[in-house]
Amino acid sequence: MVIVTRPEREALQWVASLQARGIDALALPLIAITPPADVQALELARAQVQAGAYSAVMVVSSNAGQHFFDQKTAPALTQQAQDAIKTRVWSPGPGTARALQALGVEGSRIDTPAPDAAQFDSESLWAQVHSQVGPGARVLIVRGTEAGATQEGTGRDWLAQQIRAAGGAVDFVVAYTRGAPVWNAPQQALAREAASDGSLWLLSSSQALEHLRAALPGQDWRQARALATHPRIAQAARNAGFGEVRECRPALADVAASIESQP
Repeated sequence: MVIVTRPEREALQWVASLQARGIDALALPLIAITPPADVQALELARAQVQAGAYSAVMVVSSNAGQHFFDQKTAPALTQQAQDAIKTRVWSPGPGTARALQALGVEGSRIDTPAPDAAQFDSESLWAQVHSQVGPGARVLIVRGTEAGATQEGTGRDWLAQQIRAAGGAVDFVVAYTRGAPVWNAPQQALAREAASDGSLWLLSSSQALEHLRAALPGQDWRQARALATHPRIAQAARNAGFGEVRECRPALADVAASIESQP
């Protein structure tokens, strides 16, 4: 059994995709997504994007895209072509790029890491988009924040540093809030069983791992198995005591191939 720990909407999509490949999977979301506290700041950022105020919009995840691109913002990007304003939309990977297109963002405007990149992260993305940034460039980073944390949000600070070093300016806006999920009794029981019954935890976030450990205090993870989609997440799982940790790229095909190769 593969335990998919992404936020609920994404987790259900991943479960369906894995099951379509004949892989037994179920969703146990370890991150809950809720609207941001400062809706006014989000609306202002949308208006600025619609007006062509930014050279590029970096969307840190499909959840960020889902909560940022409303019925007006994505069509406004298409209309910008008439005014010689062509805001680019940066995506950290193919999954987010597909979500952006489903929201109405033109595929021709989306930049992603190279398909053969070792990881889909800020470093790989910067290798593709750095030529777009110079003096006068403005980039909006759309990201989330933790429940109860700063309203500026968290994540992609390395990318912001590269943009500034290249002469560009960076603004941030929070599109959603991440928090720990509230489990019911069956979910709690499932998590405890999956810690030792041979299930494979699919981990795509260090924060999700933190929520898992907090939900099961004192749990022995030495018999647990994990598949992590980034080296930093893999190391966090090892630090948490997971007995078996493997790594793979976050693309569906890579995850499925890694699962199918498990003994």
